[in-house]
Parts: sequence; structure tokens; C-alpha cells
Amino acid sequence: MKTLYLVRHAKSSWSTPGMRDFDRPLNDRGLNDAPKMASFLQKSGLIPDLLVSSPARRAHTTARFFADTFGINDQEIVLKPDIYEADPTDILRIISELPETSSAAMIFGHNPTFTDVANLFSDDIIENVPTCGVICIKSRADKWNELFEGNSRIAASLFPKEVL
Repeated sequence: MKTLYLVRHAKSSWSTPGMRDFDRPLNDRGLNDAPKMASFLQKSGLIPDLLVSSPARRAHTTARFFADTFGINDQEIVLKPDIYEADPTDILRIISELPETSSAAMIFGHNPTFTDVANLFSDDIIENVPTCGVICIKSRADKWNELFEGNSRIAASLFPKEVL
């Protein structure tokens, strides 16, 4: 069995005109929400054994907050450049390539893609995975490349406004 967590990066700042989208940092709300969501997951026993992140500053910073809370060294966060500006097919490919030594992987990335991917595994429509929202997908698959809609479902949708 595999468990996949999709984590949309925490709230980012738009306060610096001309800054590249890739370089945008977290704003105050994001800096507050990321450690609180990580702590909520830890207290709930929802802890991954692998962290994979977009290298965009806001996603990687969010991943570092989660790593710190889970006692995972920042250097162990796997950066995947193709998460940034990915479409759902790209994310599904990244999932299929995760190492089999991991049974619970957490991927940090961006919308609208994460909402689109989440909806592949849900009977209900998720309008929007909010910033720092976490989608937990449980799968009967034994291998990451076997995870698909037919053997995997959303087990939890954890959004900051609802759990913090």
C-alpha cells in the first residue's frame, strides 16, 4: 500500500514588483500556516518517509518547514524541477518514478495542477486546494507506477481554515 500527500505551497508574497514567480517567498500567513499544518499532520500520525518538492522558493520553503517538523534533514528533500509549471500528466509521471523504498511520499507543488490531480482521485469535485492544503491519497498499489484512479482514493483533505 502507498500513501501520497499532495501539499500546495503555503501562501506566497506578491509584494515585490518585477520579482520572478519562481523566486516569490512566503508571506506572513504562509510562514505561520506551514509549520502549523506540519505539526497538525505530525500529531495526527500522517508522516511521510519521502519529501519531494518543486524548487520554486515558496514550495521549497514550505517543504523545509514540514521536514523540520518531521525530523527530516533539509538535504533529504528531493527537488524535482518538473513539478514547477507541471500539468497533471507530469505529476502522475513523477509519482510513478518515486522510489519503491518509500511507502508514504509528500509532494510540494502548485495550483491549478494539484487541484486537478486531486480531482482524479475523488468522486466529489474539489474546487480549489488552498495554499498549504494537504490532500492525502491512499492506494492499494504496491508500487508507485501502479497507483491510479482505480486503486486509489482521497482519504483526507486537510485545509488550514478547517484544521488550524
